[in-house]
Amino acid sequence: MTGTGGGTDRPDEVVLVGGTANRGLIMRRGDAVHRPPGPHAASVHALLTYLDEVGFDGAPRFLGMDEQGREVLSFIPGDAVVPPYAPWMFSDDTLRSVARLLRRYHEAVADFDLAPWRWSRPPPEEFRGALACHSDPNLANVVFRDQVAVALIDFDLAGPGRPIWDVAAAARLWAPLRADEYIDDPRHGRGAERLGIFLNAYGGDFDADEFLDAVSANHDWLYQVVEDGSDAGIEGFVDYWAIVEQRADRTRDWYRTQRPMLRAAAGRTPH
Repeated sequence: MTGTGGGTDRPDEVVLVGGTANRGLIMRRGDAVHRPPGPHAASVHALLTYLDEVGFDGAPRFLGMDEQGREVLSFIPGDAVVPPYAPWMFSDDTLRSVARLLRRYHEAVADFDLAPWRWSRPPPEEFRGALACHSDPNLANVVFRDQVAVALIDFDLAGPGRPIWDVAAAARLWAPLRADEYIDDPRHGRGAERLGIFLNAYGGDFDADEFLDAVSANHDWLYQVVEDGSDAGIEGFVDYWAIVEQRADRTRDWYRTQRPMLRAAAGRTPH
């Protein structure tokens, strides 16, 4: 978690930059983060506690609840990919480190029992499974130190899925997989190439067509989260949906027209 901004009623708290649903509401107090609990907070707390117990250091630890009813998590020092962007944030080495962190997370959480808990909205039926997927590994939800991805944060959308669901979500956002007209950083023109780099670094053996189905499904799933949040009047979602609504529709069409190119990229191993 990174950065500060804005104000707070407590002089010992600073606002952490980032977030959409909880924009301006995530506070750092010393070495702890205080944030509003989500509707499935008990499940997320169980997941984070399990990760701590198995020695996975790539996620916050759940420390309890504070006097205001906010959840308290350990603060993870480092940098997230939020403006102003540094050149290293879009390097191929950065991309590889995200893929390797995601693989480490999947290995750490493989034996976690999801059954006793209630989770956020599930993935589409074909991508549900027994793995506690993060489901939202977007740029601001990965913490870096020395330009290496070291932790995932914001597990509010975690839930039962298959590894391919998380990998498709991460590759879609980090490659990124969308038309170049919507890419104004060094990743411009390299989406397909970076997709291959990401898959190679993660190390999974995914069927290319099923993977692309997961990419498209994750696109629709996550933008539905945003649209629902906008309809509910959540300020961060309202602002974000106003920016991305048109892009979401055009990207859906782009997946269809560019599928042969994406299939080739997903099916080859770069060297």
